[in-house]
Amino acid sequence: MAMNRIGIRRESKNRWERRAPLTPEHVLRLVNDHGIDFSIQPSDLRVFQNEEYEEAGARIDEEINEVDITLGIKEIPIHEIIPNMTYMFFSHTIKGQEHNMPMMKKLMDLNCTVIDYEKIVDEHGRRLIFFGWHAGVAGMVDTLWAIGRRFEWEGVRNPFSSIMKAHEYGDLPNIREHISSIGRLITTYGIPYSMRPFVIGLAGAGNVSKGAQEILDLLPVKEVNPIELPTLNKRKDAGNNIYKVIFNEWDLVEPKDPSHKFDLQDYYDHPERYRTKFFDHVPYLSALVNCIYWEERYPRLLSKEQIKELYQDHRSPKLRVIGDISCDVDGAIQATLKATSPEDPVFVYDPWEDGAIPGWKGTGPVIMPVDNLPCEIPKESSEYFGEKLKEFIPSLCQADLDVPFGEIELPTPIKNAMVIYNGEFTENYQYMKEFLRGL
Repeated sequence: MAMNRIGIRRESKNRWERRAPLTPEHVLRLVNDHGIDFSIQPSDLRVFQNEEYEEAGARIDEEINEVDITLGIKEIPIHEIIPNMTYMFFSHTIKGQEHNMPMMKKLMDLNCTVIDYEKIVDEHGRRLIFFGWHAGVAGMVDTLWAIGRRFEWEGVRNPFSSIMKAHEYGDLPNIREHISSIGRLITTYGIPYSMRPFVIGLAGAGNVSKGAQEILDLLPVKEVNPIELPTLNKRKDAGNNIYKVIFNEWDLVEPKDPSHKFDLQDYYDHPERYRTKFFDHVPYLSALVNCIYWEERYPRLLSKEQIKELYQDHRSPKLRVIGDISCDVDGAIQATLKATSPEDPVFVYDPWEDGAIPGWKGTGPVIMPVDNLPCEIPKESSEYFGEKLKEFIPSLCQADLDVPFGEIELPTPIKNAMVIYNGEFTENYQYMKEFLRGL
């Protein structure tokens, strides 16, 4: 049976989540062009007003239990799950995230279908619906904010001190305007001598990194190659420039067998054949921004032991701030002990006690691991995300989800992203049964 009733749920994970999977403009187009029926759960937090959705032709409905498909952004509280519902959202379960397994089990018990945005990819595995660019934007702003606070605490008056947290700007144009004004100050008055050469390294070159660079490049930036890092302190242009260095996979790891050359596809397929070499670059960085996708099978970007080595004898190395945009707890940045919120985005990692000191004061690197960065610029991130998502909605509404899984007629990226179909793991996700043991 085809479905043309779509619900958009109220985000209830935390007070920071103001995004929506579709904007009122997207709803208007889908109503007018495809006759889709929308019900919107009212929200006082959502960046778009309830009335805007009503004007677009949607109904405001507190229950939204008479729809065929419910769209959301973040995880769904267990008590809010509706039986037999088809959900589209970021489930944060495909890596076996323990804290979300009870939700997954409940979805299965209630015979639900789950389409995970994270797994909507093309034939090359590239994500088609994502917030990565916007995470990079907000993450770079928050990293620059942390840099300003850290050096200010150290007694260094610096041009980053007036930068605010991303959510405090209201929208992306205000961010761009203010960061550009900081850039003009640096061009005119320079970087404080004690901060030179000021080097920001970005690990990764994908969408997250591109978003981060969008902000960083509003400042007077000169891009350099990793091999140039040891000689930057001899350059005469350090006073009025920030040096940016992008680390690709071949800059981060090397084959364990010295007779083998680095091969990107081989690294993706067989990361156990490679070891990290990134630490050689770290002593030259003022700040590190982590934008890479990471799983346990890959080498870490920076281990706790390496950070401890940087701070041996309690000396203060060049590295002051780590913007862990990817925010994998105990992941690529092993010292990311916890995720933080936009309200309190940073902590200092104590390498001797292996602990997190709130704020930016203390011996050790300041780490910025906000786990929901796109929510800091909710309007622009929702507009971009919804523009991608709306292309799949008509075909999803036309599909019959009462037939056996193999007979469903859907675009391949959507069908492949069905983690659960009518309460059962689909073929690609059978491995997840192991994560539910004991529940």
